[in-house]
Amino acid sequence: MSTVRVLLAIAASKNWHLHQLDVTAILVYVDDLVLAGGDLSKIEAVKRFLDSKFKIKDLGILKFFIGIEVARSKIGIALYQRKYALDLINDCGLLGAKPATTPMDYTTSLSKNFGSPLPDAALYRRLIGRLLYLTNTRPDLSYPVGCLTQFMDCPTDVYLKTVYRVIRYLK
Repeated sequence: MSTVRVLLAIAASKNWHLHQLDVTAILVYVDDLVLAGGDLSKIEAVKRFLDSKFKIKDLGILKFFIGIEVARSKIGIALYQRKYALDLINDCGLLGAKPATTPMDYTTSLSKNFGSPLPDAALYRRLIGRLLYLTNTRPDLSYPVGCLTQFMDCPTDVYLKTVYRVIRYLK
């Protein structure tokens, strides 16, 4: 994420063009590419070259990358994870739930072995992982999610309830 942020910051400050490609056949782990540079003709030349070698799918101007929406304006580039957050809310069955006004109750302190152990700790860990990824564009979630990561080894129903409150806060 740091590399992506640095590239986008440089692109915004230098007013570089940003284009995205989807590679259909190449032996790399990640198949999405972002090209950035000040000369659009050179970007187009790189895309033509890559297409001649790898049969790429040109997705055009960068709008969505690694689960993050990229919105560009005259004042800069903004990053959003609206779709990611909505998918998380939906996957948890909380679309119809009442939104929370704060991500957690800051007057209550959480401590180890508070509540009943969860029968499936994987659910808790998966939700925490998804929330951690969301902190890339939602720094307001950093503190509550950071607190909840402390209980990854011994999640309980109380911590899971707190995770669901953070997710309701996303609404």
